[in-house]
Amino acid sequence: MSESLAQRLTALDWDSLQRMLDEQGFASLPVLLDAVQCRELMDTYGQEERFRSTISMARYRFGLGEYKYYESPLPDVLQQLREGLYPELAKTANRWFERLGQDAVYPDTLAEFLDDCHRQGQERSTPLILKYEAGGYNCLHQDLYGDVYFPFQVVFALNQQEVDYAGGQFLLVEQRPRAQSRGHSIAIEQGAGLIFPTNYRPVEGSRGYYRTTLRHGVSTVTSGTRYSLGVIFHDAK
Repeated sequence: MSESLAQRLTALDWDSLQRMLDEQGFASLPVLLDAVQCRELMDTYGQEERFRSTISMARYRFGLGEYKYYESPLPDVLQQLREGLYPELAKTANRWFERLGQDAVYPDTLAEFLDDCHRQGQERSTPLILKYEAGGYNCLHQDLYGDVYFPFQVVFALNQQEVDYAGGQFLLVEQRPRAQSRGHSIAIEQGAGLIFPTNYRPVEGSRGYYRTTLRHGVSTVTSGTRYSLGVIFHDAK
C-alpha cells in the first residue's frame, strides 16, 4: 500500500460505518494494515519483552489457544489504530447511551478516556495478539476488565484464511430479550478489521430502545495457524 496507516484511517467512511453500527451492531473495516505491518505484528509474538502477560485459554477453560497482552508503550501501529479509531467510536458510544436514557460519558480523545480508567485503578494495557493452532477455538465471552469499559472493540486478521489456516471464523452472538439468540459467523480479510460491541447495543422496539447483550468468540481452526490482533480501548485493573 502506498498510503500510510494514518491516511487510511483518515479516509474511512465513518458515515457508513456509523449507520452499520446503528443498524446491525457491528461494522467491517477495509484493509488498514498491509502485509508488512501484519508480519511485523505477528513477529512480536516471540518477543516476550513486549508483553505484560501470556494467557493459555485451556488453563482457564476459555477455549484452546494462547493470547498475550502488550505492555506499554504499544507497538506504533497498534497505538495508531487505538488512537485513530477511538474518536468516532466515542461518538457512537455516546449516541447509544443517549438512546438508552443515559448520559454521554465518553470524552473526545483516547488519552482523556484512559485518564478516566487510571483514576479507577485500571492501569494495565489490554490490546492483545491471539494465536490458534489447528483445533484451537475461543469460547463466547466479553472483555470488560473493570468498572470502566468502552462499548466497542476491534479485531484485525493478521494472516489469510484459506491460505495460512482454515476454519477460525469470528463469532458474534446476540442474546435478545424473550427471543432466541442470533449468531453471526464473520470471515475477516488479512489486514482488515471488525468493530463490534464489548457488552450490549441498543435496539429499537415498539416502546423505545432496549439492550441486547453480545458475546464473541472464534470457531474451531481446522488447519494451520491463525493470528489476530485485538484492539481494546479501556485499560484493566
